[in-house]
Amino acid sequence: MLVYIHGKNVDITDAMHQRVEDKLKFMEKYFDLDDSYRANVVVSVYPDGQKVEVTITTKIGLLRAEVKHDDFYAALDLSVDKLEDQIRRHKTKLSRKNKESLAQSFLNLIEESENEDEPKLVRTKTIVAESMELNDAILNMELLGHSFFIYTDEETEDIAVVYKRKDGDYGLLEVERE
Repeated sequence: MLVYIHGKNVDITDAMHQRVEDKLKFMEKYFDLDDSYRANVVVSVYPDGQKVEVTITTKIGLLRAEVKHDDFYAALDLSVDKLEDQIRRHKTKLSRKNKESLAQSFLNLIEESENEDEPKLVRTKTIVAESMELNDAILNMELLGHSFFIYTDEETEDIAVVYKRKDGDYGLLEVERE
């Protein structure tokens, strides 16, 4: 963030400049700061105190705070507190706005899913049903971690499917020819 400090009726010291930059670093927790963020700080001295005006241009808009106090550092602290409060209010507004739009998007998604007629085929896979015995097919299924295994039965030379049942036992589907 680029920081510009100007003084009216006062010379800006290095300590004042450093303190302003340190205080404005609080914005890093709210924004990704780069050179597009600009902070203009004007320090004015009056007979009854000092005034600190901070204006920051951000992507969400303009942030501005103005505080008059006897002490420069106290005025700077109070203006930073005001800026942080403004940022929180903007953030709350944005989150409420986004929550409403997210809820609407969710409702639209539900309506779209209800309007779908039938499930769609999303993948086709071709396999070779190797010739083996039932025990070998069960062993291969367990080794692969699958819930079913397709193979060609050595005895009948027909395609069969062995599967694991919910009770932990196995089931067998055999193909019957007409």
